[in-house]
Amino acid sequence: MGNPPCRVAGVVLAAGLGTRMGASGSKVLRPVDGAPMVARVVDALVAGGVSEVVVVTGHEAAAVQAALTGRAVRFVGNPGFAEGLSTSVRAGIAALGEVDGALVALGDMPWVSAGDVAALIEAFARSGRIAAPVCEGRRGNPVLWPARYFAALGRLEGDVGARAVLAAHTDDLETVPASRGVLRDVDTPEDLPG
Repeated sequence: MGNPPCRVAGVVLAAGLGTRMGASGSKVLRPVDGAPMVARVVDALVAGGVSEVVVVTGHEAAAVQAALTGRAVRFVGNPGFAEGLSTSVRAGIAALGEVDGALVALGDMPWVSAGDVAALIEAFARSGRIAAPVCEGRRGNPVLWPARYFAALGRLEGDVGARAVLAAHTDDLETVPASRGVLRDVDTPEDLPG
């Protein structure tokens, strides 16, 4: 990998049903600090330095798109979203053009900071390795994948993310100190503030 800058795309997974939230509508549309969760994720990626943002939609796609009006994002529909997270990872990766890497972010993690994103991009630009955030000794999300892993990500199946690919390539992993936001997602209403 050469020196910065490098082209890193952000892929935001925002297609899921969010069934544990217990209400209708996409959970990524729930407000956190005055903005929909998915908007906070997109804003952190852009402020952190990604070259483009691809948002993978499925459940409530039109509402997710409306929540991101005015933001420079590209939407990719995932008609198979009910089959699991892997279908969204595959759809997002398949939609990318010529980039050096992809930062795969979850639409229900609104506390990831722009600083976390920038640190991951910097680590990747320096090392060319998979860059994963770590806080309090635990690995979190988002994870930045070099383009050489896109084929493996494109073969994922089921309701799993890229954990198996990461586990198979720990020798090519750089961990990056990050904020607690990389560990914190929203699965139930109790996970939301206030």
